[in-house]
Amino acid sequence: MSSSPTDTLVEVTMPQMGVSMAEGTVVGWHKRVGDWVDADETICEISTDKIDSEVPAPASGRVSEILVEPEDTVPVGTVLARIATDALAGEESKIGERPDERLDEAADEVEKPVPESQQTRPPAEPEQTPEPARAQQTPEHAHPANGRRRVYSPVVGRIAASEGVDLSRVTGTGRGGRVSKTDVLAFLERERSQEISGEPAASPPSEPPLHSESPYVEEPAGESPQRLSRMRRSIAEHMLRSLHTAAHCTSIIEADFSGVETARRTLGITQLPFVARATIDALHLHPELNATLEGEELTLHRGVNLGVAISLGADGLIVPVIHDAHELAPEGLARRISELAVRARAGELSPDDVRGGTFTITNPGGFGTLASTPIINQPQVAILDLEAVVKRPVAVSDAAGRDSIAIRPMAYLCLSWDHRVLDGALAAQFLSTLRARIESWEVK
Repeated sequence: MSSSPTDTLVEVTMPQMGVSMAEGTVVGWHKRVGDWVDADETICEISTDKIDSEVPAPASGRVSEILVEPEDTVPVGTVLARIATDALAGEESKIGERPDERLDEAADEVEKPVPESQQTRPPAEPEQTPEPARAQQTPEHAHPANGRRRVYSPVVGRIAASEGVDLSRVTGTGRGGRVSKTDVLAFLERERSQEISGEPAASPPSEPPLHSESPYVEEPAGESPQRLSRMRRSIAEHMLRSLHTAAHCTSIIEADFSGVETARRTLGITQLPFVARATIDALHLHPELNATLEGEELTLHRGVNLGVAISLGADGLIVPVIHDAHELAPEGLARRISELAVRARAGELSPDDVRGGTFTITNPGGFGTLASTPIINQPQVAILDLEAVVKRPVAVSDAAGRDSIAIRPMAYLCLSWDHRVLDGALAAQFLSTLRARIESWEVK
């Protein structure tokens, strides 16, 4: 956020919430043009590939401009709005009619949603057509036959009223399945195309649309393309950017988890906290992997801020960070991982919870996978993948050097690393140290 050339206008910009963030999406505005806003009061909400967050006003004043509509994705640093700081809180707004209808729509998208029950249906007789003013009545939640509550902004209501659109037939692609202006216009375009071609109009979907944050958003019946959700698009861009940036290599080692299995059962926790603790110890001996590379500047970190990938199911994944993880024992790491997982799935993470990581662990083995090649979480230089712990026959030697076959809980540890910074020998040394830590674990 920064000041504009005019001292009385302060700009609200898309914030940088982590070094890997390149853009963000405006989810909704809490203020409209002409409204008073206090410094640090939430003015809008944004969403990135990592987290949804509130944007505070950088100064007190009256909102003079809103430049980005809800659901629009813009680069970091883009001016979202301007606040006039020379206005007084007790004065009537001097901001007149907004000449740009787009600003009116941007404010209306989060103001006074209008329920489905008050929206226009195709009129049976001309005199039954409701007046457009009805689209801006006080909202009440509608309860359609499918049980989902659907409300609509005045902008959507006005278009529906003027075009005679039955909004129950429109599939929403916005947040929480909300029907946006774009959805209504796309629906109208399809209807008109079908009228011209002579095809029957598309029937309403038999089931409610999927949540907007799931990997796919359901399209109307009869159409095969599926649109990726905003979170999935952001994750895709982030992963592709990492692949195009880092020289990815993967090294794999196998470890015997016999000692860890005994210890974890005693403490009542999973294998992951033990691997996390062993990883931290290995990073202290191989600090080149506890590093970030930005441009040509490589930073080796003394402390370990450990990122742990958390699955959100169909919604994607997120990597909250355990800051100063080197200070924690397995029990403490287990508590922090559990807390972050609960908050992540409840959508309660803060921006600080997802930034500052120096090394990341991902744990797909919890779902039964045996080997993976994870993508590095930029700007970090390596990521460790813990696979499923599976009992299988292995060759073992006793104290006298006699070999035999035994059943042991074994798992593969897969390390993806950036060949711009690291070499195979160092990656192998790190994995060997990690294996030694895991296999020497004893119940204390």
